[in-house]
Amino acid sequence: MRTASGVSISKLFLKRSLQIQDLFVKDIKKYSTSLATREFEDIQISVPWGHIAGKWYGPKNTRPIVGLHGWQDNAGTYDTLAPLLPTHLGFLSIDLPGHGLSSQLPEGCTYHSIDYVNTLFTIMREFKWNKISMICHSMSAINGFIFTSLFPDKCDMYVALDNLKPVLRTKPEHTIKTITERFAGHTKQIEFALKDTKPPCYEYEEIVERLYKGTSKSISKECCKFILQRNMKPSEEEPNKYYFSRDGRLKSMMFFLFPHEVVVEMAQRIKCPHLFIKALNAPKYDMKADYEEVLNTLKQNPLFEHHIVSGTHHVHLNEPQKIADIVNPFINKYRPV
Repeated sequence: MRTASGVSISKLFLKRSLQIQDLFVKDIKKYSTSLATREFEDIQISVPWGHIAGKWYGPKNTRPIVGLHGWQDNAGTYDTLAPLLPTHLGFLSIDLPGHGLSSQLPEGCTYHSIDYVNTLFTIMREFKWNKISMICHSMSAINGFIFTSLFPDKCDMYVALDNLKPVLRTKPEHTIKTITERFAGHTKQIEFALKDTKPPCYEYEEIVERLYKGTSKSISKECCKFILQRNMKPSEEEPNKYYFSRDGRLKSMMFFLFPHEVVVEMAQRIKCPHLFIKALNAPKYDMKADYEEVLNTLKQNPLFEHHIVSGTHHVHLNEPQKIADIVNPFINKYRPV
């Protein structure tokens, strides 16, 4: 295994807990299909505070599609979908900073969505790409909307899963309340880190249950393993127990808070092939009128497609064939080579 620049990183990945690997191998046998078997290569991209980790599936002789996950998830969110995607292109599933196996930001820093928009430029610089193709879920679908609207010449294909646009706060007092709560949460997480307090630990079945309920049962118990493989570590003090290894500061992450008029203007700027898939049983994040205005604005782009599928917010992970059946013709049409 090598970094994006070719430097060996096998020692890093050998440090992963054998306990976690054994659990994953045993648990995956419960999954009802042969998914998650496509081979991939672990990669790292160097950044000033450490590295960005990822999983590269398929060929390396052409620019891949980049997969970007939701808030507090990781590259494992595409473990079941990646094997179903067209094989003529590579697929690079990324752990965003603070998530999965990517480095956390330095102490004293806070997370903001703008960091993840900038991450796209970091990836593009690393591989010397002039453009990027993306499949984005949830939080990353919002960030993909921002990136593609701000830099319409930099994206040549964009697939958004479940989130259409930035979530709006309709009243000024709601915006102020949100910012205040995020700052208070960030301060609490910093204090937690400075005290060197150990995170709570759980037995494997319990940590699965916590993730399952923590996503409002959006991720099936059978599929929690794909997120947990990159999101838990074994306790050094308590045998056979594990803790969530993502950065606790993500809980107080700052998100974009654009007025509705700005979002509509952004939607008008997206000109590339754009596929939006909404999960029927997922939460509705916006006021209906605002959502429909942006959706209708996007429909003015002749390269825009809109589909609705039954399933939860994580339908791409739980029932990947539903998504592949829609995404694959779109990829083959706009990225045939």
